Amino acid sequence: MSEKEINAYRLTSLEEPTDEMLAYIMREVAEEANQKYDEALERYFNEIKELYQKQYGNRA
Repeated sequence: MSEKEINAYRLTSLEEPTDEMLAYIMREVAEEANQKYDEALERYFNEIKELYQKQYGNRA
């Protein structure tokens, strides 16, 4: 299945997706979710570190 075919498919289509299409879509969604999770986690810990440094300075 080509990327063009995948990109042309819409879940609102009357045509049912193939197992291959669903697997591809789910893999893409999972990759994006993991990337966003990693970015959010990094922002979270950076914010905690920043707040700690404001409160206590650079003490370890």
